[in-house]
Amino acid sequence: MLFTITGRHIEITEAIRSHAKEKAEKLPRFFDQISHVDVIVDAGQGGMPSVEIVARAEHFGDIIAHEIGPDAYTCIDLAMHKMERQLKKVKEKHRDNKQTSTGQ
Repeated sequence: MLFTITGRHIEITEAIRSHAKEKAEKLPRFFDQISHVDVIVDAGQGGMPSVEIVARAEHFGDIIAHEIGPDAYTCIDLAMHKMERQLKKVKEKHRDNKQTSTGQ
């Protein structure tokens, strides 16, 4: 899985990078077809940072989670939590949509 982190109007420190990467490495546990994760940290207006996480899954397109909060670490945690819920939902839909033979 590829991982990139980008800062808009903010410098990405090594601590923020390692925190985001540690959280992103857990995402394939929820949906194993993730090929790439982009984390975009924006300084935002009024000093409130925002985080956008884009997970690219093969044959499923992009799954996006966005969060605005008081600091970047909290935003990363909350956005990853949203992403986990979305990935669980996609996996359940994918699993439930498979056809089973009834043997008739």
